[in-house]
Amino acid sequence: VQLVESGGGLVRTGGSLGLSCVGSGGIFSIAAAGWFRQAPGKEREFVGAIDWNGRSIYYAESVKGRFTISRDNAKSTVYLQMNSLKPEDTAVYYCAGRRASNLGVESKAYNYWGQGTLVTVSS
Repeated sequence: VQLVESGGGLVRTGGSLGLSCVGSGGIFSIAAAGWFRQAPGKEREFVGAIDWNGRSIYYAESVKGRFTISRDNAKSTVYLQMNSLKPEDTAVYYCAGRRASNLGVESKAYNYWGQGTLVTVSS
């Protein structure tokens, strides 16, 4: 199974950016997915997660109301729409797949990881 993220880049404070994560083998047609991020010098942290059919979504407090996770199982793709971006959102963003239908909030709950995509928010 491979996960490939895309959509990272440079954006100004207050701007928006959308990330995509495509899973090979149709993994995202059955698996829960999560987004994590790691800022320079910091540990990887949970951003949000979505269960296999999109009925349950959970966000970290730091992004709630600004970020939106969605999925298209037919395309085996998970999305992260980021609005009202702040400099503290600067990080490498990773998508993750979980061999279960229910979502998880810890990185150890996930079995598959993408390579990461860099998001930089300038002040």
